[in-house]
Amino acid sequence: MKKKLALVLSCLMTICMVGCGETTAPAETTTEPQVEQTQTQETAPAETEAPAAEADGMDALIEAAKADGELIVYGSCEEEYLAAACENFEKTYGIKVQFQRLSTGEVQSKIEEENGNPSGDVWFGGTTDPYNVAAGEGLLEAYEAQNASHLLSDMYRDADGYWYGIYKGILGFMVNKDELARMGIEEPADWTDLLDEKYKGLVWLSNYNTAGTAKLVVNTMIQKYGHDEGIQYLVDLDKNIEVYTKSGSGPSKNVGTGECVVGIGFLHDGITQIVDNGYGNIGLIIPSSGTSFEVGATAIFKGCAHPNAAKLWIEYALSPECVELAAQNGSYQFLVLDNAKQPEVAAEFGLDPENVMKYDFADAKENTTKYVEEVMTALGSAADDRFKTE
Repeated sequence: MKKKLALVLSCLMTICMVGCGETTAPAETTTEPQVEQTQTQETAPAETEAPAAEADGMDALIEAAKADGELIVYGSCEEEYLAAACENFEKTYGIKVQFQRLSTGEVQSKIEEENGNPSGDVWFGGTTDPYNVAAGEGLLEAYEAQNASHLLSDMYRDADGYWYGIYKGILGFMVNKDELARMGIEEPADWTDLLDEKYKGLVWLSNYNTAGTAKLVVNTMIQKYGHDEGIQYLVDLDKNIEVYTKSGSGPSKNVGTGECVVGIGFLHDGITQIVDNGYGNIGLIIPSSGTSFEVGATAIFKGCAHPNAAKLWIEYALSPECVELAAQNGSYQFLVLDNAKQPEVAAEFGLDPENVMKYDFADAKENTTKYVEEVMTALGSAADDRFKTE
């Protein structure tokens, strides 16, 4: 009976098509080449799984982005994650992606110099303090992202849509346990411990001029101790610092070898060194009196050459297809999307994304540049040779 019914329906459809004549011809002409193109592209398997943006009915944006044909990404997360995210975007949407890994301070300086005529389209990764400075200078493009509905809280986005959070990292200390034991020195438990003379020449921090991590440290100390006391803390800390690295992850990469004995930075970078690089001698410490956190972000540069591809990137960056690549490529930050799977290894090390102080993003947005200048002035010329930007 079913076969007979199908035959009848088939005949009726054929009669309708003949009756419509030329009306149906354009639809067939438009559809068939698209199907053939999809079947021959290497990206077909990825598109079969329907990326988040496409599944949510964003076909018009996807087509406009493909018409742009290219996307240039400046990434301030670790290069392995940056490369994986960019390669997956290119494979999924068939849009050519060029990317370069730069610290957040370097990206900020670059787009400030380009002044509205950016050589890149989007910024990906790195803490939000430099993003906020760039937004305040009119260098970022506001965009209301559809996938922002999956953010765990409004604290993980700029209220006007200038940046969106993709992950959260806890600020703390990474120590070489073997070296401390050899020297007979206990591990620092809190921020004030780092001022003790016994740590002189053992502490590494990133450069206030180039690294978003270091800018976060400045804001954290000022918010924690007050303006004058916070700046004085950083002046006192400088006496024990051996190296200021260009990138925020620089200290973590030298703790396992013992070149750096105490590194200040994000604890997920320490996890990378332990899990991926086998440095079991690294200890992770959350300061006992409290610490702050970063929100790793993504944003569009105002005046970029590929605006539709840039908007599609934001939607993609706010999807599990993108953020879950982090843990697969040695980046173990906590994710801030309600539909993404958290990296289990971060919890295994006892890190709690909520065990942090309340961070004043508004103050940081308004004053980061001023605070950094005040710290550098307070340090004076004696520290100039250690704050290299090359």
